[in-house]
Amino acid sequence: MKSAETWIKELNLAEHPEGGFYKRTEESELSITSEHGQRSLYTSIYFLLTPASPSHFHRLKSDEVWYYHDGQPLVVHCLFPDGRYEAIQLGKDVANGQRLHYTVPRGTIFGSSVPVDYGLVSCVVAPGFDFRDFELFTQAALLKEYPQHQEIIKELAYERLPD
Repeated sequence: MKSAETWIKELNLAEHPEGGFYKRTEESELSITSEHGQRSLYTSIYFLLTPASPSHFHRLKSDEVWYYHDGQPLVVHCLFPDGRYEAIQLGKDVANGQRLHYTVPRGTIFGSSVPVDYGLVSCVVAPGFDFRDFELFTQAALLKEYPQHQEIIKELAYERLPD
């Protein structure tokens, strides 16, 4: 198994504002008009997470499909609009409940973590990702809406948003 540093170098990944390391790999030549304006039909990235650099809680206006590739199993933490919390484990051990891919529904607040080493995935957003559709959250904002999920919010939401 390669190291996180090797993958970051080989894939030419950069830091993402939500945490982790990424590189946009594809963008559809087709575009659509959604309620949020003109968007590519889809976009795709490589995304690598480490324990020190998780994906902090954020929300998109599009669905996002996560595909597991390498490293340790990682967890996609979802805060659904109805108040439910769910932790979906991505990895290769499907016989024990891990999934090779998972779709985060649009409008869901979510983040992701890997407990040790790193996890490498690809993410496809449809309609395509646009930073205008990306919303990061602070702990204070999420605790007002989801006080019952304080533990995971303290773990995956920023105290202060990055500059």
